[in-house]
Amino acid sequence: MMRKTRGAALVALGSTVALLVSGCIGAGSGSNGGETNENADAQEFTWWHNSNTGEGKAYYDQVAADFEAETGVKVNVSAMQHEDMGTKLQAAFQSGDDEQIPDVYMSRGGGELANEVEAGLVRDLTEDSADTISKISNFTDQYTVDDKVYALPFSMGIVGFWYNKDLFEAAGISEVSPNPTIEEFNGYLDKLKQADTTPLAVGAGDKWPAAHYWYYGVVRECPFDVVEAAIESADYSDPCFLKAGEHLEDIIGEEPFNRGFLTTPAQSGPTSASGLLATEKVAMELAGHWEPGVAGGLTEDGKVPDFLGWFAFPTFDGQGGNPADQMGGGDAWSVSAAAPDAAVDFVNYLLSDEVQQGFAERDMGLPTNPAATDSLANQTLAQLIPVRDGGGVTQLYLDTRLGQSIGGAMNDEIALVFAGEAGPQDVVDAIQSAAEAEQ
Repeated sequence: MMRKTRGAALVALGSTVALLVSGCIGAGSGSNGGETNENADAQEFTWWHNSNTGEGKAYYDQVAADFEAETGVKVNVSAMQHEDMGTKLQAAFQSGDDEQIPDVYMSRGGGELANEVEAGLVRDLTEDSADTISKISNFTDQYTVDDKVYALPFSMGIVGFWYNKDLFEAAGISEVSPNPTIEEFNGYLDKLKQADTTPLAVGAGDKWPAAHYWYYGVVRECPFDVVEAAIESADYSDPCFLKAGEHLEDIIGEEPFNRGFLTTPAQSGPTSASGLLATEKVAMELAGHWEPGVAGGLTEDGKVPDFLGWFAFPTFDGQGGNPADQMGGGDAWSVSAAAPDAAVDFVNYLLSDEVQQGFAERDMGLPTNPAATDSLANQTLAQLIPVRDGGGVTQLYLDTRLGQSIGGAMNDEIALVFAGEAGPQDVVDAIQSAAEAEQ
């Protein structure tokens, strides 16, 4: 499931973006008197994204409208709730019907993208987006299959704990480490509970937010090359994977989560995990770079809360992984194999300096275009940039890295651990069985 990005305050793009559109698209003379794409073999195409509320939706609507005005090519925009979009994308891919598959859609790369490439569903962008790829080349590895780039990452970030600074202070937590040990983290939990504050929200109803805890246990205990070797060989016998589950059990044993967390959704509505953080019902949530924008879409005034702070997932004494490594991933734009050429022009436009700067100014995510990284309005979000680019390895979300079949089996079993119906070995066994079945 693709992790969400959202937006904050909308500002009209104005003439600079209009000029950008005409400058970044191959121009010809259109019957409407405007600029149009010489290669566009259709007068419209479809675009699916998950910024479906607040100013993020408004911004993307404006971006599409500017493109239409300058090219004469209509963009049929579908803005969907995150989990709904993922479900509909899978249904469209499985149908094999070009009319059901959107022309431009969000991709997470990894094993999921590799499966789409193998099925012939996605377009190779290596040549048609060469200039764009040269700008964002630091982030294209997970979107590359057999040395060809099949998606353009527009936001790349890391997962950590977003917390309410006011609730922490009220609980007597005056100093928060940006890289806490598990002992320090458990101390935060204890003080918050003593202050009658629910420490953590988790959207275990959607499974992947709960699974993030196990993924991070893997990052902390398994060196990156051990994980890659396990995926390549389909052999998960290294004890580091078992240790990841043991750390997860320990955290669950602290009973830090919101009431009803097993059925709580991730991001939909004020009673979701993100909604509980946004409305100050809990002190923390483990989430990615999308969280400020999501939270902003769930507050009464539609603004990103100014009480948010961030720190990394805790480290463990004697862990096997590099403490600088993180877990995360990105969102990218893919173009379906049957899409018109105008769709390629559009994804290049979405990665342009001006559009990425607008994306950053609205705190919709962590931009990949270097021209936009200084445009983030939220300083807490901006602090993730040096962590992201600070020399450690970012392990891609494991469900994405493993692909839908193995990743789904893994997430299902982790959800059972949260429910007290499975243990660390069960998670490893589920992954091993699914990997062997796929061979």
